[in-house]
Formats: sequence, C-alpha cells, structure tokens
Amino acid sequence: MNDYLHDPAEIYRRSIAEIRKETDLSRFPADVADILLRLIHACAMPDIADDLAWSRGAVAAGRGALSRGAKILADGEMTARGIIAARLPANNEIVCTLTDARVPGMAASGKTTRAAAAVDLWRGKIAGNVIAIGTAPTALFRLLDILGETSERPAVILGFPVGFIGAAESKQALIGNSLGIAFIALKGRKGGSALAAAAVNALAAPMEADSP
Repeated sequence: MNDYLHDPAEIYRRSIAEIRKETDLSRFPADVADILLRLIHACAMPDIADDLAWSRGAVAAGRGALSRGAKILADGEMTARGIIAARLPANNEIVCTLTDARVPGMAASGKTTRAAAAVDLWRGKIAGNVIAIGTAPTALFRLLDILGETSERPAVILGFPVGFIGAAESKQALIGNSLGIAFIALKGRKGGSALAAAAVNALAAPMEADSP
C-alpha cells in the first residue's frame, strides 16, 4: 500500500499553505491575489505570478457581472467543462460555439481556424458577459478584431490561450488594448483551458471560501 495523504481538507490546506510560502502575494491587490491563488492551485507553477497581468477593476467587473447573471463565453469545450457550474452565483449560462455545425464551413470559407470562426458566432452575445479563452490564440485575436469593429464590450476577458505560435502575441494585444476592455491574462506562452476555467471559478467563488 502506498503511503499518501487521503484527507481532502488537509490536502487543500497544505496546498494553499505551500502556495503562500512560495509566492509573494503581498505585491498584488487582495482580489487579484485571490485569482492568482486559484491559478497556481490549478497548475502548480508559482512562477506564473511574474506573468500575471490585469486591468484595474477587472476582478470586481467579472464578479459583478456573474452575480447579475452574465453568460460565460468559452472558446473551447475543455474550458467550458472546467467551470464549476454549481458554484456560479446566478446559474450562469456557459456558452461554447466551437461545436456549432456552421463552424467548419465558416472556417474553411474564411481560411481561418475553427476557434476563430466560432468567435464570430458570439456577435450580439458579447456585451456585459464574461469571456474565457484558454486554448486558441486565434480566438483571442478574432475577438479583439470584432471588438474593434463594434460597440459591444464584455465585462471582462480572461485571456489564457496557450502555445508557441501567437499565444504571447494575442495576450499582449489584449493587455495593450486601447478599447478600455477589462482583462486578466497570463503573459507569454503559458496558459490553457484549466487556467481559463480556474479564473472563472475564482471569480465565481473566492478560493478561501471553497471546500476542497
């Protein structure tokens, strides 16, 4: 028999204690530190703290939107499925258009990725909602293009696309946006659906209040 810790509450307590020991959270606003705790807990990489970027008021904007019943627009099924629906404050709808039957044809005709084509189906659904991008840089680039063409503004964009091509650049475009869009993002190549979902979960319920 392997000797390991079984108690979920104790595993959770020790995990949080380890994160706090390895990460200087004092340099972050309290609400941002809460988001960062959840992100590090999701990936076990305290070093991501150095790459976290956010706009002023982004956490409050996201939490306020969710409490008012905002939808969550997710770029992929893995991001959508990582969101803990039971902890959403207003039975918020989670929307992922990537599997829409129209997407393959749209991607082919537009000579783009399915992820980017799926974002075009968000038109008319963006305003006031929470957007979580955890996979495709092209989805974030396309979203920013759409926002530049329309007056729709989301409550907040959670930008965590991952990869070697376009990930860092798409997030930098988000961070440097001149449209006044609230955001939380992870600079560089790192990211992923688990982090995007973790960011939504942290907005929905502060980590310290969560049960393990």
